[in-house]
Amino acid sequence: MAEKLPFGEGALINRSPLFCGLNYQFWKDGSSIEKPWSQWTDAENKKVKFVCIAKNIITSALNFDEFFRISQCASAKEMWALEVTHEGTNDVKRAKKHTLIKEYEMFRKLKGEPIVEVQKRFTHIVNHLMSLGNIFDKEELNIKILKCLDRSWQPKVTAIS
Repeated sequence: MAEKLPFGEGALINRSPLFCGLNYQFWKDGSSIEKPWSQWTDAENKKVKFVCIAKNIITSALNFDEFFRISQCASAKEMWALEVTHEGTNDVKRAKKHTLIKEYEMFRKLKGEPIVEVQKRFTHIVNHLMSLGNIFDKEELNIKILKCLDRSWQPKVTAIS
């Protein structure tokens, strides 16, 4: 029986979750050794073994579109070209972060929007900010969500506060 990892659906020792272009932050590593295998030390043999395992995990965890992006890569490190594709350069990350911070600061419940959709939008913004390094404590998030609600929620906001 395969041991389960704490990463969610499909994340077993022998089967990674499928990568479809979202949540790239859960990925990163790779290297190569450039000398004849007969001269490798035990540490280098071990490292190459792990790189092969990493390549296998990466390729088996991709859908077809993502697989074809990296199918010609010779090493696990080269496969991390997915990083630039899905996270962008540091400038792109910085721009995304500023945009998400602005969205977070301006977040409001839309007129007629069900509370479930409010929570889904809010969680989406917060999760993306956290993946870019922002840290929130629960109290801050609770206060923010309560402040974004319209007047029809005022009695409930007062009771919760």
